[in-house]
Amino acid sequence: MIIASTQRLILRTLDESDLDDLMNIWGNPEVMRYSGGAGSREQEKKALTFYIRLQTEKGYSPFGVIDKESKELFGVCGFNPPSDLGAIELMYHFAKENWGKGYATEAGKACIDYAQQQGITDKLAAFIDPANHGSEKVLRKLGFQYEGTAFHQGSGQVEPYFVYHF
Repeated sequence: MIIASTQRLILRTLDESDLDDLMNIWGNPEVMRYSGGAGSREQEKKALTFYIRLQTEKGYSPFGVIDKESKELFGVCGFNPPSDLGAIELMYHFAKENWGKGYATEAGKACIDYAQQQGITDKLAAFIDPANHGSEKVLRKLGFQYEGTAFHQGSGQVEPYFVYHF
């Protein structure tokens, strides 16, 4: 199902046939270095199943980002379920060859419009690794404000992350 359309992109719900394309994104260690690392095919299949169920149950999830011209799925942008902080996370990941082209900002704006239609912008947040300066720039362009630093237990150690709210 198409969620949004922009000048260059179509955002649509994910389905099981997207797994190969998603492995180019979620299975790539460089793409996922600030997001917990790349997953195996089995892990990403479970994540995809979870996100399909989330869309059905909640009306939001990460969406596939499709290039209008090539029809290729080369990114995801959308929403993770509420965090421990009660916030719905705006998230985005794109295949490395598509970095620096404004796609995250363009898709993010479309997702914010969708969040407004769904009435969830008051709960919208983003959580980023402090070293992820590119993501920080995207969030500021989208109108997110830095709220502070929080910590979580990851990889056997406590790791900081920046919290942004819309």
